[in-house]
Amino acid sequence: MNFNNRVEALLTSALEEYPKIFLVELKISADKSIRVILDGDEEVNVKDCINISRAIEGSLDREEEDFSIEVASAGVGSPLKLPRQYSKNLGRKLEVLSNEGLKYEGALKKVEEDGIELEWKQREPKPIGKGKITVTKNKTILFDEISQTKVLIKF
Repeated sequence: MNFNNRVEALLTSALEEYPKIFLVELKISADKSIRVILDGDEEVNVKDCINISRAIEGSLDREEEDFSIEVASAGVGSPLKLPRQYSKNLGRKLEVLSNEGLKYEGALKKVEEDGIELEWKQREPKPIGKGKITVTKNKTILFDEISQTKVLIKF
């Protein structure tokens, strides 16, 4: 089994012990630098990252392979990459960029198997008379139509 396959197998095995944590990204470069990005249904803390790192590192022989390993949680500003990441962000404001280049900002109201639903308020001209009214808009976006999604953070 080559180095990359061993790392993948060790990571898969380690994550089986933490069902609320999942892999967002695994990169293994030519110089055997291992980079693991994790997320969780709730939170991923430093101890979780250390445990996953040790599970991989402890089963590899540094005398046999010269490698480095970095295990981190997906940061607050990191784009959402997996459908599973959306569920923990229900109710939060998202910025979604579609494959066609359209941008939507709204509260995440629903996460389904194939996509999400956003909701936002918008000012529009009154149907009759002068002035504007505030209306609520909804948009369903399929996961395969999404280019990038970020959680918008308020300060």
